[in-house]
Amino acid sequence: MAPLRFSANLSWLFPELPGLPARVRAAGSSGFEAVEVAWPYAEPPETLARAAREAGLRLVLINTPPGDQEKGEMGLGAVPGRQAAFREGLEQAVRYAKALSCPRIHLMAGRVPQGADRTAVKAEMETVFLENLRHAAGVLAQEDLVGLLEPINTRITDPQYFLDTPQQAAAILQKVGRPNLQLQMDIFHWQIMDGNLTGNIQEFLPIVGHVQVAQVPGRGEPSSPGELNFPYLFQLLEDEGYKGFVGCEYQPQGDTVEGLSWLRSYWDRRGHPEAGQ
Repeated sequence: MAPLRFSANLSWLFPELPGLPARVRAAGSSGFEAVEVAWPYAEPPETLARAAREAGLRLVLINTPPGDQEKGEMGLGAVPGRQAAFREGLEQAVRYAKALSCPRIHLMAGRVPQGADRTAVKAEMETVFLENLRHAAGVLAQEDLVGLLEPINTRITDPQYFLDTPQQAAAILQKVGRPNLQLQMDIFHWQIMDGNLTGNIQEFLPIVGHVQVAQVPGRGEPSSPGELNFPYLFQLLEDEGYKGFVGCEYQPQGDTVEGLSWLRSYWDRRGHPEAGQ
């Protein structure tokens, strides 16, 4: 069984460093082979691509734009009346993905509109999401890109988010039926919403294209105090044959580099992916 491959989420790690290029360099110096970033759009893609190339890193995941955050938007994929804006954002994400040689884009579903009842608008939002996903799958297929759906917990992180369980996301993926759309498994969100991680990982891993990790409930490093036994979960992912990247999307509890002791321990035990290449 091959060791897991880890990606530094630059929207969360190295917050002491200003700007994404500096965080890219820090990730490379810390031993990562890949990075991911939620929204890279404040930087020209050429700047990020050059920083990644110089650091010997791959960029493996970006998100579609969030929309108008001042109005409370956090993605547009399932938001009624915002279909045109979603498609414009998708085009921007594809441009960045191509420039960055990034193979995956998280297609953000978005929030239930303010003042709306979730139950009352669920059917309409799913219809919008399905239409947008079918469109996105076609656009992404032309560029050999993969689109990801990520459930985000509605108990702690984002009570208004539309897509909040792996079961809901898997059902939507099945309805769309496009092979280049997959599931993004953030273990932090899955534990909060449903638990049963062993069963859910075994059930859904065949359609998972990317994994992210953080401790629960504090969203710190995997080695920080919390509910989750990450040595067990990492072994489970290995045993189940997961070959994708594991994104480190957590809030460092102190200095980012010092807080990576858990990852250095993993590499010492399992070997660094670059060893022997």
